[in-house]
Amino acid sequence: WLKQHQSSVTMYAGICTRSVRSAKPAAAAVVRAIAATSSKSSMAWRSYSQQSRRLLTSALLQTRRHHRGIATIVGKGKPGTSDFKMETVENESGKQISAWHDIPLFCEGEGLNMVVEIPKYTKAKMEINTKLELNPIVQDTKKGVLRDYHGPIFWNYGALPQTWEDPNEKGGEEVGYCCGDNDPLDVVEIGSEILPMGSIQRVKPLGVLAMIDSGELDWKVLAISLEDPLASDLNDVADIKRLLPNTIAGIREWFRWYKTPDGKPLNTFGYGTIYTL
Repeated sequence: WLKQHQSSVTMYAGICTRSVRSAKPAAAAVVRAIAATSSKSSMAWRSYSQQSRRLLTSALLQTRRHHRGIATIVGKGKPGTSDFKMETVENESGKQISAWHDIPLFCEGEGLNMVVEIPKYTKAKMEINTKLELNPIVQDTKKGVLRDYHGPIFWNYGALPQTWEDPNEKGGEEVGYCCGDNDPLDVVEIGSEILPMGSIQRVKPLGVLAMIDSGELDWKVLAISLEDPLASDLNDVADIKRLLPNTIAGIREWFRWYKTPDGKPLNTFGYGTIYTL
């Protein structure tokens, strides 16, 4: 399998990464498998830098399946092309389901489910496509060209399933009387790990930014993975400011400025920039 998929694994490393440490036993098994494929592969593996090993291992893990609970999200096609998509498969039946409508919002026990669309430190603008049947994750396009951010995003980014920002529901004065942007609620996960694209993660919501983009209200929920070492210490915005200083300001300014290279104006924020849950 490693020999068969070597080129696609290597290519995928540039799009979606995950640290060896977070992968735990699976990563160690992958490393051993790559090193044992042949003496040549073993020598090549040892010659990689630590970062390259992380990327390759991450890519291999991501090319396989990432799942939590009832569903698995599976990559199909060649990453970096318009053919690439990630489809959601129900574990029990093996049938394709919707990443938007069929994954539950609430986890069993604590937390919410987050569908990871864009891992941190990557640029490909991946998203749950709300118009395609069963809503696969695909790379957004503009005039037929695949879209990338002008620079990497520094947090894991995704969506909350079974949520929707109603374009017909007008907000109050605190959000400029704007309506929703017709998409699922966005999540910015601020933990230390790079979460794989297409993975379903349990997160704890901590606060929310009311971003106003081109006259539409586009909420950004700030959250932490429940598997992150800081999850038990972070419960609200005050905790973020205390334990991860400047994180909120960084997120706010990244989203304020990220469209300006395309000649678009700065985004703005309602509720005095931050609203605490």
